[in-house]
Amino acid sequence: MNLKKTLILLAAAGAVALFFYLDLERFLTLEALKANRQFLAGYCAAHKGASVALFMGIYILQTALSLPGAAVLSLAAGALFGVLAGTVYAVCAATIGATLAFLVTRYLLRDAVAGRFGARLEGLNRELEQRGWNYLLFLRLVPLFPFFLINLAAGLTRLPLRVFVLGTLIGIIPGGFVFVNAGASLAAIDSLADVASPRVLGSFALLGLFALVPVLYGKLKRRQNRF
Repeated sequence: MNLKKTLILLAAAGAVALFFYLDLERFLTLEALKANRQFLAGYCAAHKGASVALFMGIYILQTALSLPGAAVLSLAAGALFGVLAGTVYAVCAATIGATLAFLVTRYLLRDAVAGRFGARLEGLNRELEQRGWNYLLFLRLVPLFPFFLINLAAGLTRLPLRVFVLGTLIGIIPGGFVFVNAGASLAAIDSLADVASPRVLGSFALLGLFALVPVLYGKLKRRQNRF
């Protein structure tokens, strides 16, 4: 690994270590959001442009470094900016942060992984180049797969950047809307589990399965053509 890549990796690792050393996670909890909502709302009312930029900057950094707190930030977007604007800010920030994580992983690690496991990954890469949109949309819609792991894993493949960005942007809108909408009624939420109910998760899973229909149809068609 060359000096530039090493410096980028050290900077990212240092930022993550500083986050946990200073216990900044305590500010990204539901309890902290409720306790400081009045102050935050007052600041947003007095400094609209700065508050939007600060919120999006924090969300982008949190996502790019794969730090905890995304759900609380989405709730904060609804509580401070309203459902429509909050969804736009949260989804755009999360997409930008995810793209940064994807690009850094691809720049730092993909060549090393390809050099070691290239032959084993070739089939997967060919499939992703052809059907990457459907797979990514499925992974984004179904909330069983950690958001940050998808960012990092996708960066190790040949999934096209434009597919990653568009699939992420569209795929996280439903989940983002649910959390932002819940944040607009923050007082009614006692825990994050109140937002991600089994019914909501099941709806997302169903949407994800629809995204895989073209893939399953294509595989079935190819299998039939063999006989």
